[in-house]
Amino acid sequence: MNVLSRQLPGSLLSLFCVMLLCVAPALAREPLIAAASDLKFALEDIAQTYQKETGQSVKLTMGSSGTFATQIRSGAPFQMFLSADEDFVFRLHADGFAKDDGVLYAIGRIVLMAPASSDLRVDSELKGLGQALRAGKVTRFAIANPEHAPYGKRAEEALRHAKLWELVQPGLVLGENISQAAQFATSGSAQGAIIALSLAKAPQMAELGRYALIPESWHQPLRQRMVLLKGADAATEAFYRYMQQPAARAIMRRYGFALPAERD
Repeated sequence: MNVLSRQLPGSLLSLFCVMLLCVAPALAREPLIAAASDLKFALEDIAQTYQKETGQSVKLTMGSSGTFATQIRSGAPFQMFLSADEDFVFRLHADGFAKDDGVLYAIGRIVLMAPASSDLRVDSELKGLGQALRAGKVTRFAIANPEHAPYGKRAEEALRHAKLWELVQPGLVLGENISQAAQFATSGSAQGAIIALSLAKAPQMAELGRYALIPESWHQPLRQRMVLLKGADAATEAFYRYMQQPAARAIMRRYGFALPAERD
């Protein structure tokens, strides 16, 4: 006989056990959060800081914004969505999948990145890339898939602006998301890539390559918006609020995100 059964009458012991069964899942439940993959390092840092401060953990799933939007419409049990393109959030709200139209949490940037093993000259105006493509020295170049990844679409826009889109086509390697495009480059599977500044600035990437910031006037802005989805619980709402607080914003700034005004 254990300590509880010696101290409590049978009826009270049964009630106590039922209460534990009901409460334990709620205590163990982590908010399930879908996040654009450009947030990989920044959001992991934020989640760790949040857990240290509050004792509450969150479960992060990284991927392309377009794919997540489709999954949410199909019933995926996410409670919060951090998109790299605010249009996905607006459409989810209009169709009844989100509590409101969310909050603009950051504006992203793209960079030209070359792995340490590549001879590609990295510059903001992509002149080195153009020369290498014309000389046949770059045969594999990675971006995220423009069909469902906002960072891939912005990469396409920048390449078109530089009049390199047709040149890069024969060797174009498409990542499922911007994180995979970065992996293609850092692993040597591609000689260069256009990736998120937030990934390029991560300490884990520092020794793997070099990068140059592409002018933001070369592409549509990456206005990144987050939203609570229908069914979001109090724990998710707490993390959503935390993302708008100084500690989280400071981490986002460190990874190169431009931050909107508090009320934007």
